[in-house]
Amino acid sequence: MTLVGILDWLGLADADPGPAASESDAVRRIASALANMDPGRARYVATFAYLLGRVANADHVLTEDERRAMTAILADEAGLDPGLAEVVVAVAGDESLRRRGTDDFQVAQEFAGLASDEQKLALLRCLFAVSASDEAVVTSEDNEVRRIAVQLKISHDAFVTARAAVRDKLAVLRPGAGIRPATEGGGER
Repeated sequence: MTLVGILDWLGLADADPGPAASESDAVRRIASALANMDPGRARYVATFAYLLGRVANADHVLTEDERRAMTAILADEAGLDPGLAEVVVAVAGDESLRRRGTDDFQVAQEFAGLASDEQKLALLRCLFAVSASDEAVVTSEDNEVRRIAVQLKISHDAFVTARAAVRDKLAVLRPGAGIRPATEGGGER
């Protein structure tokens, strides 16, 4: 059976995927919180917020420091009202934790298609700011920022330069600072 035949059998052959067919469910959910914004701008902010949440959730814990950092970044970088930024952070944090691995690459590709090189570098700096907001960039966060940088085709030199801004907070360089005992929540921190 051909693809067209399968689509016919499923009743999807004539289905119109619409303009946002490449948009992930996570991006749609986050962008729905930005209903009063231009749809293209809402999609950009939604992908940006998801990627921030992806780094914040890299260790499976979204701390209050990380939430505050994400809210401030969205208010500053995206020009969102702080109340709206809090709503977007709540949705993005939930979506990035719930959909991790499923939508991660797709959202990075969506962001890459929407952002200029300058905006990608600004995101990279913001990803490190979120990871350092609780005074320790743990290995899982550092690795997640690197994965995102690779997915966005950001040069290794640009990654190293952005990472240098948080060098003093890199847990790997501070013995004992990057591991949380199992009795305190179970994961890295």
